[in-house]
Amino acid sequence: MRYASVCPAVFLSRPNRFIAYADLMGTTVTCHVKNTGRCRELLIPGTTIFLEDHSEASLKTRKTRYSVIAVLKERDGHPPLLINMDSQAPNQAAWEWVRRGGLSEYGEVSDLRREVSYGTSRFDLAFLLDGKPAFMEVKGVTLEDRGLAMFPDAPTERGVRHLTELSRAAEEGLSCFVLFVVQMKEIHHVSPNRQTHPAFADALKAAAQAGVRVLARDCIVTPDSMEVDSPVPVILN
Repeated sequence: MRYASVCPAVFLSRPNRFIAYADLMGTTVTCHVKNTGRCRELLIPGTTIFLEDHSEASLKTRKTRYSVIAVLKERDGHPPLLINMDSQAPNQAAWEWVRRGGLSEYGEVSDLRREVSYGTSRFDLAFLLDGKPAFMEVKGVTLEDRGLAMFPDAPTERGVRHLTELSRAAEEGLSCFVLFVVQMKEIHHVSPNRQTHPAFADALKAAAQAGVRVLARDCIVTPDSMEVDSPVPVILN
């Protein structure tokens, strides 16, 4: 996936989940934060961020011209790590990855669709796998600590519900997947963040035991693009 117009800025503050202030070439601008997670380890005053410029905002209903989409995370003893933090990007990137054959080892994908309801949930992707119904839930991962990526960075009851529904669908014989889209490179494995949300970690383990395939992929990230790339091991315990 690619953004049309991106510019660098300096993060100043985040007064609430949806809004941030940034210094753009000496001018303070108000930005929409396209991630409602905590992101405390990413959005630090003085950090370089990247803004999507919606120059047509005045012609539409947007309240802000800019959106925060990526950040350069400073690391002790290592170069900064570019992380895409747009929570809408993983679904689009996963869609593109599946379309270009990302699941070919599991079968032939056809009739790929978005936001399809099953039970009380709506899954991110649905498709036919070798002619049989299949579902995929996509989780974007931005929380990183020394090469370990973790999800979630805040409790997600919605995520637990989706995993429970996926488990039920798998037990009914459907092909089901969870795909963790790690919105960065240099990750050696992915794990559920049990400290932040034990129920999610338990639900993910139960889903795997029910037959849900738990996958993770890192991403090639640039300031104006993100593409699903290499597999990353998932450690459930």
